[in-house]
Amino acid sequence: MDFYMKWRFPDSAVAVFDDCICRDSVSWNIMIQGHLDHGTLGEGLWWFYKARVAGFEPNNSILVLVIQACRCLGAYYEGLQVHGYIIRSGLWAVHSVQNSVLSMYVDADMECARKLFDEMCERDVISWSVMIGGYVQSAEAFSGLRLFRQMVSGFKNEPDGQSLVSVLKACTNLRDLTMGRMVHGLVIYRGLGCDLFVGNSLIDMYAKCKDTDSAFKVFSEMPQKNKVSWNSALSGLVVNEKYSEALSLLYSMGKGVNEADEITLVNILQICKCFVHPMECKSVHCVILRRAFESNELVLNSLIDGYSKCHLVELAWKLFNDVKKPDVVLWSTMIAGFTLCGRPREAIAVFQEMNQAQEKPNAITIINLLEACSVATELSSSKWAHGIAIRRCLAEEVAVGTAVVDMYAKCGAIEASRKAFDQISRKNIVSWSAMVAAYGMNGLAHEALALVAEMKLGGLQPNAVTTLSVLSACSHGGLVEEGLSFFNSMVQDHGVEPALEHYSCMVDMLARAGELDIAIDLINQMPDNLKATASAWGALLSACRSYGNTELGAGATSRILELEPQNSAGYLLASSMYAAGGLWVESSGTRRLAKERGVKVVAGNSLVHVDNKACKFIAGEKAQSHPRGSEVNIIVKQIHNCMRFDEGNDFLGIFE
Repeated sequence: MDFYMKWRFPDSAVAVFDDCICRDSVSWNIMIQGHLDHGTLGEGLWWFYKARVAGFEPNNSILVLVIQACRCLGAYYEGLQVHGYIIRSGLWAVHSVQNSVLSMYVDADMECARKLFDEMCERDVISWSVMIGGYVQSAEAFSGLRLFRQMVSGFKNEPDGQSLVSVLKACTNLRDLTMGRMVHGLVIYRGLGCDLFVGNSLIDMYAKCKDTDSAFKVFSEMPQKNKVSWNSALSGLVVNEKYSEALSLLYSMGKGVNEADEITLVNILQICKCFVHPMECKSVHCVILRRAFESNELVLNSLIDGYSKCHLVELAWKLFNDVKKPDVVLWSTMIAGFTLCGRPREAIAVFQEMNQAQEKPNAITIINLLEACSVATELSSSKWAHGIAIRRCLAEEVAVGTAVVDMYAKCGAIEASRKAFDQISRKNIVSWSAMVAAYGMNGLAHEALALVAEMKLGGLQPNAVTTLSVLSACSHGGLVEEGLSFFNSMVQDHGVEPALEHYSCMVDMLARAGELDIAIDLINQMPDNLKATASAWGALLSACRSYGNTELGAGATSRILELEPQNSAGYLLASSMYAAGGLWVESSGTRRLAKERGVKVVAGNSLVHVDNKACKFIAGEKAQSHPRGSEVNIIVKQIHNCMRFDEGNDFLGIFE
């Protein structure tokens, strides 16, 4: 019987067992343990109950195996029966049996497990580890840490690697970096730094607590690494948006013997998205196909998202169509992908297909749909999307409500935007910032400033995003004095240190108002750790064109072309400035330089609404090339006919 069981011929073992006239405890042990060891747990439990009927008295090792089988099968009722037998048979005092029963209760009922744990006369390190791990798995990390403190203080138990892994997981869930560092010290004190599982848990804890330097240090000092180690370090850098460091680590990983798995490929796709590397994204797709990972939902979602972010939305759509039954995550990813690539109508069409497929959207899906409507800037579609959010009972969620506010603002419906804002029951700082930005983008700078005061009365302090929205509103509304006053009081009144975006916005505001000298002084006075971006120099250059300051504009041009040599906007602005000043040689030279560098000129466009539909007209496009171009052309001629210049008046615009 033992021979057949160990060679995985259970039928032959059963035949020998049936032929046995006298069956002793060894016979029953072989049959029970053989089935349980081979993973046929149901059969093993059946043999155990059959043995009990025959009067067989199991030993400690068999009882441990039977309890583990009940735990793996989720057979809680059968486990209770075994527990009752253990108490009646007087075997409860055996530590291995106690810990096995405790492990079973931890998976089923933490209250019963805690009661059992408290009744145990002697608890070894396994007992403590089981309870701590149970609390962490049950999302009761605080209770797990409290029990760990009792373990190492009051009861003088030395934790092992398993208990420390559970404690580090609790620190990770709570984002408790201080406690995590203390546990790290205990790991070093106990000499467990070479434990692979402990090392991987330390990397994960530091990474998710946003201490990537410590995570990488632990990773570097590990004497032995496996795939989990590499993936934990790589994921930590990606999650904390340190993509350049993640790329360097990826190259190091490629030189080793570690072969990329699904988690590695997902992280690589995240890096491809960040740097917008379409060819690398295709290379990862090839690896996915070679290793047959395309059936993995996480990998497939990441690949479709990666193609979308790399502006290869057609490939993403082809992959999506090959999926037999896409889930809500895939639908949401595809909607977001079309929106990102400037194809909002296709994004809305995908949502309509999702409805036809009777797939229930979640909050992320609705937010992506609202974003698509805001890009399309069609008020009718926006109202339709808002209605869907209401019917799905998702409009009350703060994230969805904030997206509605932003959508209406981008459609120019500021009253609808304010109404949606007022309907958000629990507004957070993001909601307030969105409404401030809504007023700003619609030219209502005074209302934006008033809303900040209203927000402060409600007990919320503006953050960096809110203050940036206020400065942008002042810039577009021409409120220079108010903008300067707000900027100078940011640190004192709001506790916000001006960042690069705030300085760029201030330069734009001053340049629009013709305060070019003050704008250039502000750029020169920026802190050493901040350098003016191309957008700031671009705002200054645009103002130099408007106010005829070619000398200052020439300096701004050199900075822009240095920072963004492949962006056509700087060349066009500079050429236009030189032409306005009569410097035709410099103007043509700038255009020639752009041509020599192979800069692709992106034409400007105008967006007008006709019958609640947005129509885009590209600069230089003939009216006949647009479906409704002839109608717009007639309207433009009528407007021109209604405009007249009177001598003595700068301009009178009369629309009859």
